[in-house]
Amino acid sequence: MNSKIKFFQSIRFKIALVLTLMLLLTLELVGAVFVRQLETQNLNNFKQQITLPSYVNNSLATQLNRTNTQKAKRRIQQILSEVNNSNISEIRVVDTKAEIRGTSNANNQGIVGQRSEDSAIKNTLLNGRAHTQNIYDNSNRYYVSVVPLFTTNGNTLVGAIYMRANLEGVYRTVNNISLIYVSAALLAIVLGIGLSILISREITAPIEKMRQQTMRIARGDFSGQVRVTDNDELGQLAGAVNNLSVRVEESQEASESERRRLNSVLSHMSDGVISTNRNGYIIIINQTALQMLNYDDDDDVIGQSIIDVLNIRSEYSVRQLVDEQQHILLDMSKGDQSNSDGQILNAYFSPIQRESGFVSGLVCVLHDVTSQQKEERERKEFVSNVSHELRTPLTSVKSYVEALTDGAWQDKEVAPQFLKVVQDETDRMIRMINDLLNLSRMDSGTAKLDLEYVNINELFNYILDRFDMIIKKEEEDGTVKKRYTIVRHIAKKDLWVEIDADKFTQVIDNIMNNAVKYSPDGGVITARLVETHRHVILSISDQGLGIPRKDLGHIFDRFFRVDKARSRKQGGTGLGLAISKEVVNMLGGSIWVDSVEGKGSTFYISLPYIPYEEGDEWNDDQETEG
Repeated sequence: MNSKIKFFQSIRFKIALVLTLMLLLTLELVGAVFVRQLETQNLNNFKQQITLPSYVNNSLATQLNRTNTQKAKRRIQQILSEVNNSNISEIRVVDTKAEIRGTSNANNQGIVGQRSEDSAIKNTLLNGRAHTQNIYDNSNRYYVSVVPLFTTNGNTLVGAIYMRANLEGVYRTVNNISLIYVSAALLAIVLGIGLSILISREITAPIEKMRQQTMRIARGDFSGQVRVTDNDELGQLAGAVNNLSVRVEESQEASESERRRLNSVLSHMSDGVISTNRNGYIIIINQTALQMLNYDDDDDVIGQSIIDVLNIRSEYSVRQLVDEQQHILLDMSKGDQSNSDGQILNAYFSPIQRESGFVSGLVCVLHDVTSQQKEERERKEFVSNVSHELRTPLTSVKSYVEALTDGAWQDKEVAPQFLKVVQDETDRMIRMINDLLNLSRMDSGTAKLDLEYVNINELFNYILDRFDMIIKKEEEDGTVKKRYTIVRHIAKKDLWVEIDADKFTQVIDNIMNNAVKYSPDGGVITARLVETHRHVILSISDQGLGIPRKDLGHIFDRFFRVDKARSRKQGGTGLGLAISKEVVNMLGGSIWVDSVEGKGSTFYISLPYIPYEEGDEWNDDQETEG
């Protein structure tokens, strides 16, 4: 620690600065009040000097009331020329029509007979009240006074007097007096600075000796003692410093032992812990927090601001974390496109307070809530999707029922069509609710599997035969909407797999139905069944439009559709592939899709398979004998 303090950082300078600022503030306040009062007084005196005598106003009013305007103008000009007031720059006389009847400015006689456009004159003629204002004209300040003129009986307004006086002389006097005051104030400030330096030096000399001794204690040298000369406040402080050196030496060992214990606890915690000083700079961080924040070593974060390390400077300040925030969510993938699946941390903040309430730091505990947030987000999306999917058929049903109620039921041609739509939409909602119930049972683990060993070759062929029969029947009935061919490549060896035949049939039906829907007219659907090491793999390929690459990762999500309008029109619920995935997972297998946009898609199902050796099958005769 540097023991030498610059003059501008010393308490001596600060005391002198405070005294100087107090003197400066006092002089400024006094000067401001003085100059303001001086300006106000001079302006009031000046305004009193530019008023015209009452007999002049009466004479001008009499002339404005005359019918002979030419003689009146000459008389008004004569009266104005007799006015002897050096403070007034110009006097104008206007009648009730705002026509200028006379002016005292000999160089501006051309305005006589013209209408005045001055707003103050118009206001005076309108309401019969005097108006005053200060104006700026060619960098000069003027005082303008407009006084109404009444007849001698005081009942009829006959015109107004416009007077303008130059205020530069008034402000020049004020500025001269202000300059004298400023000069005297500067001299007082210079003398005050000198006196404040002398006073601060006498006050801070004992403190300097105290500072030097405490610096030695801060370096670990507890052998020195501060000499106590007086029994005043500084003498008592010197005695306290001597006692402090003994206490610090005793507490050092205790604090070092406590620090080692704290480091041991922090290093074995499953949550991340960060501790800062009162300015928000990190002083302690455990290994778990470093891993959560993707830092390799604590040297990278020690001494850094916690709002920078947590990347929340744009949203919060250290003061807000101390006073307001109990906990916040940190998305570690924010701003990082390559880390879209990053951690989500819950950061709990707690201030470190002493008994007096002084905040000496901040503690932040980081808890990984990635899985909880993901589940919550998926739950909200699921509720939103269910609401949307149910709203569409319900809206349709409501519309057709309202149409029937309004009289469409009497139309023998339209009514059956409307009822058919209502029935189809109702069936669709029932299918959707049944699918949701199946998914709910699978999610909660209450769905039961009726497992048995099934010849997967025969089951697969049986399902494909049903689709061949559908093709044949449509050709016989003449109701073919789309022609397609099913090509089979199925292993001849019997493959026995433990599955739930009904649920697995539902999976294959769903994938085949999708292949039929999205295959072009005349397309080929290829079904394969092969055996690999401890697995059997079924695949179903179509020649449809394929799935965009951006949608491949969501194809098994609930309510997800690549072609939303077409799927909904054909009665799809958007849950078929989600149910298929859940069933395959329950059977211990896996399902995935490979697709090229514009060239078709291939769905794969892999199921665990244990080949039977000779002698593994039950012998019916032996079983009977047993």
